[in-house]
Amino acid sequence: MALAGATTVSALAATAPATAAAPAKAPARSHCPQLSKSIPWYGDNRAKLQKMIDERGLCGHPSPGPEGRPVAAFDWDNTVVKNDISDATLAWALQHDKILRPKSWRDTSPWLTKAADRALTTACGTTVPAGHPLPTAKNTACTDEIMEIRGEGRTMSGAPAFAGDWNHRRTVPQYAWVPQLFAGLTPAALTSYARQARARNLAAPVGTEQTVGTHTMAGYIRYYDQQKDLIRTLKAAGFDVYIVSASSETVAAAWSGGVGVDRAHTIGIRSTVRDGRFTTGIRGCGDVKDGRGEAIPYIDGKRCWINQEIFKIKGAEAWRKQDPAHRIALGGGDADTDVTFVGDATGAHLAINRNKSELMCRGYDNADGRWVVNPMFIDPLPRKSGGYPCATKGYTNTDGAPGPVRRPDGTVVPDQRDRVHG
Repeated sequence: MALAGATTVSALAATAPATAAAPAKAPARSHCPQLSKSIPWYGDNRAKLQKMIDERGLCGHPSPGPEGRPVAAFDWDNTVVKNDISDATLAWALQHDKILRPKSWRDTSPWLTKAADRALTTACGTTVPAGHPLPTAKNTACTDEIMEIRGEGRTMSGAPAFAGDWNHRRTVPQYAWVPQLFAGLTPAALTSYARQARARNLAAPVGTEQTVGTHTMAGYIRYYDQQKDLIRTLKAAGFDVYIVSASSETVAAAWSGGVGVDRAHTIGIRSTVRDGRFTTGIRGCGDVKDGRGEAIPYIDGKRCWINQEIFKIKGAEAWRKQDPAHRIALGGGDADTDVTFVGDATGAHLAINRNKSELMCRGYDNADGRWVVNPMFIDPLPRKSGGYPCATKGYTNTDGAPGPVRRPDGTVVPDQRDRVHG
């Protein structure tokens, strides 16, 4: 039809006044890259995400605006993959004697308690010189103390492993402690360990468990097909796609290439390096200087790192919610650690349901109509009995005390039933 009518259209154009010329049409949105229809999503979630891609992608706006391409950001563990890459890497390192003994366990974290220091010193011993590998493959007691402190924040005897003051919306000591345990390693060595852990966990059948010390934990990891396809589609539609993880950035970068995200687009906990080796120091964000983990990519910390690294907003302003032109279009996460940056998204908030209170309170409240709640893609959780206590203790305050979840206008989110589950 268009070819047949070309001569007539040209003739009309030659005789029509210049003011009558019609504006050029934007590309049809049906031509935008499409999410695969063969990969299942819950309910109409695929359609919601496709609508956002059509509206915000460069296929709908062929020329980037003054602020550049639209941005999508994803948490990693249990958002893009099933299970936890920090745990997988630490487990592999412990099983292969790759953790170096610190001069003092108290040096690994400013919040480590005396009880934890004593437990680790007793279990791991002092016969191995500082800076040399601990024999954790055979020393079950040492491995158990490390695993218990990492997983539960306490020693094997039940004593608190961390104490003191920290901003509970900017950091959590036991998350920061994992990269601090890798102090003394070179970045190349840690990359190698993470890749070997990756190969082992991807090869293990779904449902595999492993024993580390006497602790039983997941022994497999899988990339989610839905998220791989979503990231592929976003990139094809002109989005800049980032990973923002509370894992070591080196470990996250060993995994992110599996979904087509390069190291430059992978943000994680950044350990400082001295003489070519990691230290227990951690880079700060915004107006928080480099230190020992006071501002990692965790809850509000993820907003800060996105603002600082992606939108180049510096100083204290990086902690604040920005105008829409300086915010991500899509945010995806699975836990309260992700709730701030996912909520900052202007196009869609993708929440993977792992029964985490603040994230699910905001997802089910759906104040702006842009929340997309989806069960976990592998082994989804059943409905959470009793729902979520949004109105009383769904929110974590800076001092760690629970409080009500509030909307941007200050009103309290009512308690929510768990409606999207396995």
